[in-house]
Amino acid sequence: MSQNPELRIHADADAVAAEAALLIACEAREAIASRGRFLLAVSGGRTPWVMLRALAREALPWDQIHLFQVDERVAPDGHADRNLTHLRASLLPQAPLPEANLHPMPVTDPDPNAAAVRYAVELERVAGRPPVLDLVHLGMGADGHTASLIPGDPALGVRDAEVAVCGVYQGRQRLTLTYPVIDQARRILWVVTGAEKAPMLTRLLAGDRTIPAGVVARDRAVIIADRDAAVAA
Repeated sequence: MSQNPELRIHADADAVAAEAALLIACEAREAIASRGRFLLAVSGGRTPWVMLRALAREALPWDQIHLFQVDERVAPDGHADRNLTHLRASLLPQAPLPEANLHPMPVTDPDPNAAAVRYAVELERVAGRPPVLDLVHLGMGADGHTASLIPGDPALGVRDAEVAVCGVYQGRQRLTLTYPVIDQARRILWVVTGAEKAPMLTRLLAGDRTIPAGVVARDRAVIIADRDAAVAA
């Protein structure tokens, strides 16, 4: 059995976001010192936007950081449903990340399958083949989904591509990174908050591979959770 992820528990979502930002900043400094750059992929959600605002206040060499998306909803540019909209609003007003270092999923492409291929090519261009990201940030839904790897979706079975097209979930089709590219990351950071996540966090910690989150590699993972989510941990 693979090593269990490290679990860090904090009082509330704001404390989780602050700790997650510090961890990312530390990983960034170490990666840049050893390899000259830091390749980060982020997911969406309320706590992650707070995390990114805290990260933006860190004194980092932003020109050596590349930012990718873990997943994205198919919606117009600037739409409130887009993770990119909130990512830009949370991070970019304070962090001088070069526009060329931000790699958004091309979900406005009328052909989602072509968009997935384009993003995989972009990943490989920057992160190598197969692409190795320094840190992938993940959340988890109350149904056990992570990224846009949704229970019952065919994307769960994609092992021969880095990016997959998902079916409609909560009203939107999505693009998502697949298990292979997530599992190849040097570090996986889970940010889990809210009492509604508690049953699935228990299953994630137990290595329950019947939920999508439980399939993700565990040996390089850290989970930062609030007390509500980790009540049974």
